[in-house]
Amino acid sequence: MTKRKEAEPEIRRGGAARAVGAMLPDVGRASFRRFGFVQSSVVSRWPEIVGERYADVSTPESIRFPRGLRENGVLTLVTDGAHAPMMQHVAPAIMDRVNRFFGYPAVARVQFRQAAAVAPPAPRRAAPSLRPIPVELGDSLRAVADPELRACLASLAGALAATSGPPKLGGKP
Repeated sequence: MTKRKEAEPEIRRGGAARAVGAMLPDVGRASFRRFGFVQSSVVSRWPEIVGERYADVSTPESIRFPRGLRENGVLTLVTDGAHAPMMQHVAPAIMDRVNRFFGYPAVARVQFRQAAAVAPPAPRRAAPSLRPIPVELGDSLRAVADPELRACLASLAGALAATSGPPKLGGKP
């Protein structure tokens, strides 16, 4: 007595196409956690955390926490051979910057391993939009002091100016 399934309506799978770069944090999260990085952004934002000078000669390898805790960990850095003694002198400053990045005392000690430090590739900037920003929005953007925020707001304003009509929600035509 096998019942034949009735034809089910086709279910549309969700949303618009996503850029591969937007999915990478989800894909890399498991491997980063394996090496003790609660946030993968520690690796990707290393130059911002410690500065270009130290980021050129060091790379974070892992953060090991005591069992059951997420604080007072040991940060292992891969440093270029000759730079390891210099990095040992600035280890307290590196701990302070990493802990400031996390917002709590995540690192209590820095350990060094001498090897060739591989710097992450420089982030690529998106091409500027060719559409001009509406004049009325341009005046209000001049008051924004932060250049990165101003560029982001200008990009958003340009994208909004390029659309017509109300936004379409839910992915249905």
